[in-house]
Amino acid sequence: MGNLLTDRQFWVNYWESKTGLSVSIPENYLFHKELADIINGQKVKTAIELGGFPGYYAVFLKKYFKLDVTLLDYFVHPPVTNSLLQANQLNETDIHIIETDLFNYVPKQQYDLVLSCGLIEHFNDTADIINRHINFVKPGGTLFITLPNFKALNGWFQKNFDKENYDKHNIDCMDPRLLENICKQAGLEVVKAKYFGHFSLWLENQQQKPVGIRLLKKSLWLAGKIFTKVFPFNSKQLSPYIILEARKP
Repeated sequence: MGNLLTDRQFWVNYWESKTGLSVSIPENYLFHKELADIINGQKVKTAIELGGFPGYYAVFLKKYFKLDVTLLDYFVHPPVTNSLLQANQLNETDIHIIETDLFNYVPKQQYDLVLSCGLIEHFNDTADIINRHINFVKPGGTLFITLPNFKALNGWFQKNFDKENYDKHNIDCMDPRLLENICKQAGLEVVKAKYFGHFSLWLENQQQKPVGIRLLKKSLWLAGKIFTKVFPFNSKQLSPYIILEARKP
């Protein structure tokens, strides 16, 4: 089995199936506090988002922190990214775009902050994809990776009601200790590696699913939200995400 769990056509189909991509990114965007702490605490000036088309986090970092931001992905459709920029009162030249295969690309520069959100779980060799991230991090810089936690209830839901999407993910990599050890072996100082978020459920292209599945999802989502509002905690069983933050010496 190759390292890649998806191919270019998968992503073409994925993004072509999406509507309403050009949205205004809010200041309280997911992981906003974690990113703000890194940027302010480490005096971040440059950042690159890997595998992030259409560039939500690149736009977020430019819009609210005025960073020098680059977006790298091997599928970029400029009209979509440009429309997203316009929706956030930014110009087409406000972020740099590199359309390339990460596995055939040698970084031409390194960055204060290297991030990806929902990328590494699409590869079989977790250490390899993380080390490719690390190649972009300058000495003293920060690596920030997030991924879904399909070992939680959300993963059970995906496996049973969206098996095709579930199979595009490397479930074994969804382990904070594994991610921590990979970074330590690469010589990085791990700041945090943990489950994140109290509870959530989602389905890709939800409106195309049968009504019964949508109703079940809504019921479970509501019950989980109520429970974790009363008892808020991060856990392997319920948290929808995993986050990794590490620093290069």
